[in-house]
Amino acid sequence: MEIERKFTVRHLPEHLEQYPAKHLEQAYLNIMPVVRIRREDDAYYMTYKGEGMLAREEYNLPLDKASYRHLLSKCDGNVISKKRYLIPFGSHTIELDIFAPPFAPLIIAEVEFDTKEAAAGFVPPAWFLEDVTYQKEYHNSNLSRKSFD
Repeated sequence: MEIERKFTVRHLPEHLEQYPAKHLEQAYLNIMPVVRIRREDDAYYMTYKGEGMLAREEYNLPLDKASYRHLLSKCDGNVISKKRYLIPFGSHTIELDIFAPPFAPLIIAEVEFDTKEAAAGFVPPAWFLEDVTYQKEYHNSNLSRKSFD
C-alpha cells in the first residue's frame, strides 16, 4: 500500500546539491489502472497502481534494460523525465521532483507515510506551498496525457 501526499513548492530548499539525487524516466502503458514503466538511474521497473489519491495498492516488478526499452515503445503519451532529490525531514524523506521539459518548471514534493493517520498529521516544511494530493492534474499518469499544442 502506498500512502503519499503531494505538494507544490514555494521555493527550493537551500543547498539542494547536498542531497542524493536520482534521474528518473517513466512512461505509461495504461492509466486506469495505472501501469507504469520506470528507469531509475540504471534500474528498471514496471509498476501497477490501484485506484485512489492518498492511498492505493502499488506493486513493483523488476525489469531489465531490454524489456524496459521494448515496453517504452508501446507506451502512450509523454515520457516523463525528472530529477528526484531525497531530502530527510524528521522521520520522513521528501522526494523532490524537478521535471524536465516539456513539464518544466513543474516541481512536486512527495512524502510517503506508513498510515493514513500519519499522512493526515503531517506538518509540511515552510518551503512547501499547496497540498495537491487530491488534484488529478498533478499525478504523473495524468501528466503523461497532457497536450503541449
